[in-house]
Amino acid sequence: MNNTSSHGYMLIFRGTDWHQGLSPEEMQGVFERWMSWFNGLKQDGRASAGDPLEKEGVVISGKLGHVVSDGPFAEAKEAIGGYFLLTVGSMDEAVEIARQCPGLPYGIKVEVRPVAGTCLDPANVGAREAEMAAA
Repeated sequence: MNNTSSHGYMLIFRGTDWHQGLSPEEMQGVFERWMSWFNGLKQDGRASAGDPLEKEGVVISGKLGHVVSDGPFAEAKEAIGGYFLLTVGSMDEAVEIARQCPGLPYGIKVEVRPVAGTCLDPANVGAREAEMAAA
């Protein structure tokens, strides 16, 4: 895996039922730690965006986009609950930030993905076709 991305990294937070069994005070504490973490990342220029996501949504699929599914879609433990967009120098740095997530002790999973910058690089189409043929 390439260890650097010129377009940044996305932290994808999975798990929307992390608060189950917590008291309101405990939930407030996690929220405050989360916001402090995010605001610190924004202040030092390592996070450029981030938001929670609503549980409901719509998935469009099929060749003509006629298949529509209303959500929520996944089990709460795998549902995407939010994201951060990071501007850091390497995957290692993004992973280290992810390890600081205040939700980890409560079952949140953090997926770290490099942002590609383009949907399809025409120069790589031949290599991708060869990969698929070999599989």
